[in-house]
Amino acid sequence: MEYLKNKLKFQKLLCYTYIIGLMISCGNAKNAIYFNKSTAHIKSNSYESLEPILQKNDLLSITVSSINPQAAEMFNLSNNFSTQSSTTAGNTTRVSGYLVDQDGAIRFPVLGKIEAAGKTKKELREEITSILVDRKLLIEPIVDIRYLNYKISILGEVKNPSVINIPNEKISLLEALGLAGDITIYGRRDNISLIREQNGIKRVIKIDLTTNEIFNSPYYYLKSNDIIYVEPNSAKIASSSEVKGWIPVILSGISLAIIAIVSL
Repeated sequence: MEYLKNKLKFQKLLCYTYIIGLMISCGNAKNAIYFNKSTAHIKSNSYESLEPILQKNDLLSITVSSINPQAAEMFNLSNNFSTQSSTTAGNTTRVSGYLVDQDGAIRFPVLGKIEAAGKTKKELREEITSILVDRKLLIEPIVDIRYLNYKISILGEVKNPSVINIPNEKISLLEALGLAGDITIYGRRDNISLIREQNGIKRVIKIDLTTNEIFNSPYYYLKSNDIIYVEPNSAKIASSSEVKGWIPVILSGISLAIIAIVSL
């Protein structure tokens, strides 16, 4: 009679162990899915139209055109700063542009020093246009400004950690992760770190991609020089630790002991 009771206890133990393992595996599977905690309704992102603020060390392309192309030529001289950049294919390209210096200014042909940091591209464009008109240097000038070093960095548990150059100056967090090959099965989707520098201060913002709140977030669209870091989950950490080699041995020993006792 005592034997039957012990056998029943161990059978229950095996059953509970199986159920717990199943629950844990289901929990891990949910954490690997985007927006699994999402609600049915998503508001439109009101932050989509926000334009980045120019900062020190930004590299800009500025071109000026007019109904008199010859008069505009002097404002399109070779840009006064150039740098080399490497692509993911290993190629090296030389990029020229106007560097926003440590004083927050650019030095423009004829016009001289112009404050740029703290302004949007639109504000800087309007200021340069206004100066050209006020000084009667050009008739109906058109000023175009673009970033030359609009880039983001993606690190951690993604397929292809990399620095990505963004030619169209607009990219969402989800698009950036897609360009990096997506988060691996070992990455935490509920605690992604976005590192952003504002006014010389670096901030770390935590983002949860298991909900749809990101679509209403001011951090849905990235800014130049943003850094995204995807943390490893507990399974990845455990597999990288010294405990890794002992886990199969311990589990095998427990299983053998239970089977031996139940078989008595």
